[in-house]
Amino acid sequence: MVRIEQGGMEILMFPALKETGIVNHMFSTRVGGVSEGIFSTMNFGFNRGDDPEHVRENYRRVANFFGHGSSLEDFVAGNQTHTVNVHRVIESDRGSGVAGDCRLKNNDGLITNVPGLILTTFHADCTPLFFVDPVRKAIGLSHSGWRGTAMKMAAVTLKKMKEEFGTEPSDCICGIGPSICGDCYEVGEDVAEAFRNNFDENVLNGGILRRGKAPGKYQLFLEEANVRILEEAGVPGEKILRAGICTSCNSSYLFSHRASLGRRGNMCAFMELNGL
Repeated sequence: MVRIEQGGMEILMFPALKETGIVNHMFSTRVGGVSEGIFSTMNFGFNRGDDPEHVRENYRRVANFFGHGSSLEDFVAGNQTHTVNVHRVIESDRGSGVAGDCRLKNNDGLITNVPGLILTTFHADCTPLFFVDPVRKAIGLSHSGWRGTAMKMAAVTLKKMKEEFGTEPSDCICGIGPSICGDCYEVGEDVAEAFRNNFDENVLNGGILRRGKAPGKYQLFLEEANVRILEEAGVPGEKILRAGICTSCNSSYLFSHRASLGRRGNMCAFMELNGL
């Protein structure tokens, strides 16, 4: 990913996604908003205790970044609950979760082929996953923490895109955004067991799960796990983009739930299909 400064905001972007010519996208940082205190300055979570008008202003700044008259009504967000539920976003979903009440309950993945809808997912250590199908002109955006990754959210999203749009994984360009790195992410036996139940042992031992510093503890490498999931689903390795940026290592620049002990705002991944 590369860092872009525009309108006082600092955002992160995958050049290869931009070069497809069919999407506008960004991943937010903490820089460029109006929120204060533990939410400073670019918080997008209405449910964290921040001033709602500050949050709305932060969204307006993103809308200005996307341009072409975008407003709060163009964002679509779901109520994320660490599922692998994926929702096909249609015109009537416009504004959900930002301009009005969230109508998409228990959804951690969003896909669409409707231009001008800004798909929105929330993050503060969990992995953002970007999917672009330049052949069928369709996109997807998913939130994948340890639960979603253990249940292979990336593969579920691609399967849903195939069902809805005819997407072939081999055509897709996929981005894995900033998340907590394995060196910072120590987990317990329950999490390790969830991965053992869903991943081949050789794959796990190949860089996803490593022994931790204490008995019964493990270091979990979410980015590597999602690379393996995408490859297994049929996405060519050269079309898998890695941010390689840890939210916890960079907690003054990116929100990290673990580094802040839960006292933080939300970052967002945003992506829209352009007017084509």
